[in-house]
Amino acid sequence: MANEFRSLSSHSAENFGDTRDYWWNLDFLELMARRLSLERVQDVLDVGSGVGHWGRLLASVIPRHARVRGVDRDPLWVEKADARAAAHGLAGRFTYQVAVAEKLPFADASFDLVTCQTVLIHLRDPGAAVDEMIRVARPGGLILAAEPNNIASALVFDSVSVRDPVDEVLARARLQLFCERGKAALGEGYNSFGDLVPGLFAERNLVDVRVYLNDKASILLPPYDSSEQRATLEERADLKDRGFWIWSLEDTRRYFLAGGGRETEFDALWSIAISASDRLDKAIADRTYTGAGPGISYLVAGRKPGLHTA
Repeated sequence: MANEFRSLSSHSAENFGDTRDYWWNLDFLELMARRLSLERVQDVLDVGSGVGHWGRLLASVIPRHARVRGVDRDPLWVEKADARAAAHGLAGRFTYQVAVAEKLPFADASFDLVTCQTVLIHLRDPGAAVDEMIRVARPGGLILAAEPNNIASALVFDSVSVRDPVDEVLARARLQLFCERGKAALGEGYNSFGDLVPGLFAERNLVDVRVYLNDKASILLPPYDSSEQRATLEERADLKDRGFWIWSLEDTRRYFLAGGGRETEFDALWSIAISASDRLDKAIADRTYTGAGPGISYLVAGRKPGLHTA
């Protein structure tokens, strides 16, 4: 099963499937660990930890004795994260608790590394969360955010879409852009907030701000027989069965209108988007679809002024 949580109402349930295990290349994270001196890390805070994917990945590139705390606003995800940590033999080092990113229940200067993955894109006020991340970091500590630009996917092509009429390509991009802006206007987060994270760090006087691009692409080539490709297609089929494009029809309409889109054009844009999705699914079924699967995802790092930052 691609996503055991997909039918739940808890936040981000659609995003905690098996595909999340393939978001990063381990050798890239090892390179980042060397560049960011993660060998010095003793205490880690994973903000908005969900079921623990990001923290467990980092466990492979930080010292074996380093301790990891995770916080999430949903008690269910805390329970699942604890269970998964135990299943991976990490229960002695990893602990999770309920808390919100904007009000972390820790003393000032408690952690060497404070990090999050695809959390800031879901917040009404990402700056408030970053302020808290900085507060609980020790002087010289690292703030590390993994956040995407999702709108870029509107202009990524594959074997099906590469020859689409320009007007259809722009219509899909128009729909997605209005939706992203509407989601932000409703206070539900901006899906391409990754572009803005470096500026957010600089405004808060973090030093040695660095930006890296995740080097992972999610290729799809017949016969689609790798574990990653199977997970991707299972997740895609499940979302299609439940009437999703990027979002459900209801949420897409709601975001589109909140972003300034016109009610009179929504149905036509939705039809164009779903038609393109159907053509892609047919090509997959025919074993003719190929796609490189690139995306824009940033790893943004900055240090709290103080020890080791002079």
